[in-house]
Amino acid sequence: MTWRSPLAVVRDALSGQRAREKDLRNLVSNLPYEGLDRAKQPNRYFPGNAIKTTKYTVLLFIPMNLFEQFHRLANIYFVGLAILNFVPVVNAFQPEVALIPICVILSLTALKDAWEDFRRYQSDRKLNNTPCFIYSRREKQFMERRWKDVRVGDFVKVVCNEIVPADLLLLHTSDPASVCHIETANLDGETNLKQRRVVPSLCISDPELEPESFNSIVVCEKPDDNLNHFKCYVEKPDKEKVGAGIESLLLRGCTVRNTDHAVGFVVYAGHETKSMLNNHGPRYKRSKLERRLNTDVIFCVILLFVMCLVGAVGHFVWLQSLPSVPPYLVPHSAGLLDSPGLSGFYMFFTLIILLQVLIPISLYVSIELVKIGQIFFITNDIDLYDEETDSSMQCKALNITEDLGQIEYIFSDKTGTLTENKMVFRRCSIMGTEYPHKENAIRLTVLDEHESEEEVIFNQRPLPPRAGWTLDPEDTNPERKQHQPGSQRKSKVSGNAQRDAAFSSPLETEVIPDRKLLQQISGAECGGWQIDPYLDFFLALAICNTVVVSMATAQRQRVNWLSHSSQRNTPLDTLSNLVKRAGSFRHIFTSWQHTPKQSRTLSEDSVIEEDHFNPPVKTEGAGDTNGLQTCSLQTPSQCDKPAATSNKLSYEAESPDEAALVYAAKAYGFTLLARTHDSVTVRLPSGQDLEFEVLDTLAFDSNRKRMSILVRHPITRECVLYTKGADYAIMELLGTPYAEHFSGSQKNIASDTQHHLDCYAKEGLRTLCITKKVVCDEAYESWSVNRQRALAAMENREELIMETAVQLETNLSLLGATGVEDRLQESVPDTIVALREAGIQVWVLTGDKPETAVNIGYACRLLEEEDLVINMSCNNKRTCTSILDCTLEEVRRYNEDPRNVDTTPDISLVIDGRTLTMALASDLQDRFVDLAKRCRSVLCCRVTPLQKSWVVKVVREKLKVMTLAVGDGANDVNMIQAADIGIGISGQEGMQAVMASDFAISHFKHLKRLLLVHGHWCHTRLANMIIYFFYKNVAYVNLLFWYQFFCGFSGTAMIDYWLMIFFNLFFTSVPPIMFGIMDKDVSAEMLMGVPELYRTGQGAGEYTFSTFWVSILDAFYQSLVCFFVPYLAYQDSDIDVFTFGTPLNTISLFTILLHLSIEIKAWTLVHWVIMLGSVALYFIVTLAYSAICVTCNPPSNPYWILQSQMADPMFYLICIITTVVALLPRYMFHVLRNSISPSPLMQARHLDRLVPSSRDQWIKEWRTFRGGGHVKRSGLSTPTSPTLDTPVDIYPQSPTASDIT
Repeated sequence: MTWRSPLAVVRDALSGQRAREKDLRNLVSNLPYEGLDRAKQPNRYFPGNAIKTTKYTVLLFIPMNLFEQFHRLANIYFVGLAILNFVPVVNAFQPEVALIPICVILSLTALKDAWEDFRRYQSDRKLNNTPCFIYSRREKQFMERRWKDVRVGDFVKVVCNEIVPADLLLLHTSDPASVCHIETANLDGETNLKQRRVVPSLCISDPELEPESFNSIVVCEKPDDNLNHFKCYVEKPDKEKVGAGIESLLLRGCTVRNTDHAVGFVVYAGHETKSMLNNHGPRYKRSKLERRLNTDVIFCVILLFVMCLVGAVGHFVWLQSLPSVPPYLVPHSAGLLDSPGLSGFYMFFTLIILLQVLIPISLYVSIELVKIGQIFFITNDIDLYDEETDSSMQCKALNITEDLGQIEYIFSDKTGTLTENKMVFRRCSIMGTEYPHKENAIRLTVLDEHESEEEVIFNQRPLPPRAGWTLDPEDTNPERKQHQPGSQRKSKVSGNAQRDAAFSSPLETEVIPDRKLLQQISGAECGGWQIDPYLDFFLALAICNTVVVSMATAQRQRVNWLSHSSQRNTPLDTLSNLVKRAGSFRHIFTSWQHTPKQSRTLSEDSVIEEDHFNPPVKTEGAGDTNGLQTCSLQTPSQCDKPAATSNKLSYEAESPDEAALVYAAKAYGFTLLARTHDSVTVRLPSGQDLEFEVLDTLAFDSNRKRMSILVRHPITRECVLYTKGADYAIMELLGTPYAEHFSGSQKNIASDTQHHLDCYAKEGLRTLCITKKVVCDEAYESWSVNRQRALAAMENREELIMETAVQLETNLSLLGATGVEDRLQESVPDTIVALREAGIQVWVLTGDKPETAVNIGYACRLLEEEDLVINMSCNNKRTCTSILDCTLEEVRRYNEDPRNVDTTPDISLVIDGRTLTMALASDLQDRFVDLAKRCRSVLCCRVTPLQKSWVVKVVREKLKVMTLAVGDGANDVNMIQAADIGIGISGQEGMQAVMASDFAISHFKHLKRLLLVHGHWCHTRLANMIIYFFYKNVAYVNLLFWYQFFCGFSGTAMIDYWLMIFFNLFFTSVPPIMFGIMDKDVSAEMLMGVPELYRTGQGAGEYTFSTFWVSILDAFYQSLVCFFVPYLAYQDSDIDVFTFGTPLNTISLFTILLHLSIEIKAWTLVHWVIMLGSVALYFIVTLAYSAICVTCNPPSNPYWILQSQMADPMFYLICIITTVVALLPRYMFHVLRNSISPSPLMQARHLDRLVPSSRDQWIKEWRTFRGGGHVKRSGLSTPTSPTLDTPVDIYPQSPTASDIT
């Protein structure tokens, strides 16, 4: 290593800083510079790949940790007092003794920090030494190195199932289609596979990549933390620029799947990678109780200063009143005494040292321990565990558990939060004709009567597989062979939780085709491909998506690699058996002739139990009496093809909507077989495979609200643009549809389709429009040039790409629309009703259209049938202002009417995103919030993620209320972080919401127990513990203060200093911690059965201004009793000062512990052990100290004092009388309050003592009395189809939530 001057080092450091701060970076290959000094490396200014997340080093641990701990003002305060005690003129006791409490606190915190940092060091070392493959020019091959050896500009090879070590620009893959599949679960929690493609037009994707031939310059942007955004271009030697984006970037932490190997160019390494930039560590939030606590600590400081000021003035007056200098006043070294004024000034600081315990140093540590204990019980609550997903409650914010008991407003997402996010294809409209899919509706209705889809599906017996289908009606035979009993049932966990492929439950993948639509498709196939919209509709469903296709034998591999193949029933077979079981549908069908699929696609780490089936049987039947004709799905013999390929496909979708549409297309025979970056293959119903050349993909974004794919049709060779998107985004882009090929009423396709869309929305279905556009070659060539220019741009790339997409998506031809159902999660209506009864206002913020959102609102009982629903949908601000003013005036007039005292109008507000933007304007904001707070529930539709967070912030700041936001997707992150408490639901949209949240649950129903039970307990326990802590410290310190009136305010103590330290450090420290962790004022059953009990914690809750000062006054009273009763008993006796102080210490212990006993609501064995153990520990330690510690604190001598006291009957009499007199007022207050005017919590505690049957009966009567029993049932009913030919009995009402009785 050559020596470099300090000036050169500084100059190099400044150059490196400038290089890293540039907006654009020019990166070149490291291979030509391999083996040269670091100063000659072109990419030397960028950091290496080694990471360091530790905060300390071995040498600097102590100073750095102390510096961090001294950020707490309380620690500085106590250290300052300890140092002050070393000043001779103001010290209150031995200087070394004063250091003990603060040293113990700092040492315990330092040990905790050291252990956490050591674990981070171990994790860093393991990660940095992970092996990887880096190309070496000398060795002419990829050599095994460590992650820490990777540098920007290296070529790294990643093999299947390995984790990507740095952010790599993908240059080569083993896949012939130049794509690489990755799993981003480590980054965003999404388990579905994503495609990354090689940077196009680099001509290095040969079978064997030669990195040494790479002589281009990679120009990329400065690193940022956006996982979904990346701008880059590769400049070739001929100055041609090739654009690349996030679709060509392999992020550090991702796992390569289904690809043998991939080679990439390192663009970001180490702490500059996107995954490390997103690693911000835990977020710190201050709870409402903690903010209130800090205020009361200031009150205690003021109280301490007042007491010390009284002592200083008293000492001055006492010295002034002395007729002569007493012999016990020792002069200083000069032989002179200080003046009374100066002595009083010194005494002020002496008393601060003596009475310092008034400021609870151990309270903060005790609160941390209590919260850790509370979190332990929350995360281990079996009722918050989800067996299906094998997930339990997660607590990520350790310091706001008590805020769960004070929530007043809940803001919830809809999709995936209130609903399952399992999209079920229900209906579709093609060319103005609606197809209700009656048979599929029957199947889903019957499935609702069973526990779950999986349990029904796995109990079926398959029949011999066939391939394809026809539409030939067949005569059926009434005879049917019966299944043998004893089939195994499928476990939920093994069948669902361990499935790797997202959105692949049988509920989502199985669709029974509509008979009428099957006939239409069959006729379209015979008529040709050129102009038929029905075939184009299903082709669009199959290819206009980002679904990744893989074979069952090529799915992701894990450690526990298992492969099971089994035969499964088709949806028709399933329906046959379900109908057979359901008595209400027994006579709808007599039989079904069907074709099971050969196998069910499963990922290889799924664990599937083999089902035992009957031998294959042939079923025949006849037409039924209701006119529903059966059909046989068989391929004509001339088109027979092996079906193994299509039956072993696995679909990996990024959203459940895409998966539902792909499976719907597959049900009609349009099977998506393969997808690469430049082609997509679809198998037609006839068995013919069509390979479309993908010219470009216009990805979905929140602004356009649509997605398009531009392909070249393999038959017509036309450039065809298929588009799907939200109806309001598509309808305004329509040109001339297929109407010219029809006549009469069929020309009005757009209006008919819009009518169907409105009906779908009223049913609560999610809607999408499907369109097609034929683009001429000249237009495509012109557009492609602009597109490539936009992709290669570094400035305003997003805007340019958006412009090119909008330029192409015009004059679209409407094909049809789809209606997909997103079902409510279990117990959502019950949960929302309980939260409303608990005094919590529930808002739902969704991006769905108003009709869909309102239907779901009624289904989940956010809206009730008797509610007055205010619909706000305005086109201009003047109308919005008028509606706000009129509605507010009506509500205020209702409230001011004397006849409406103690009544609340059941008002609900429904507002769309456009109107919400106007209502949240600065001049209307106050009026909107005033109206919203008077509504029982608010439903915001068509809102963006930014609007969600905006609403939460406005309500929280304007109304000064505790808010909670709950969501499951990336679009809910802003809302979750804006609320006081954010809760993420680990659903099917990844883990972004969970990663950004304070708490994570698996289902919305768990919110009820989390808030009503654990929230109430955490708040009540911690509030009572803090109040008790203040009481304990004030009561004990005041004993020393009262003694100052009898010792000339000299700052002396009648209790040995060591026993004073032990009193707070050992004797009385554990009981309040146990009280804060384990006390239960009301049982969980009562809190769940009577949600109104939650209201006791809202607002100020248990910890109020009055309760704090009442406890302080009670502490003053008890300290007076504990001091003056022994004082009067020993008056005029000849006992020494420690003999007087020992009974005071013992009485104080009994009083403080028995005071806690009065406050404890639920006694357990742990309570008894800790309380009795504290008393036993006091006597053991004090007796031992009095026996062996003769000169521990000279010149005082505590020898044998407690032993002598315990031999005197007066000692016991004084302890009993004093303790009773001290606690009698508090005890009488509790007795009188609970007898004369018991609180709801006290009534609930009385009910807890009843037998369960009597308690449940009382709860039912109480709820009825309070109005809870009069809430009407409400369910998600399915209106009749727009085609007006749907039989009434086919769409019964969905099951409704039970009354909360």
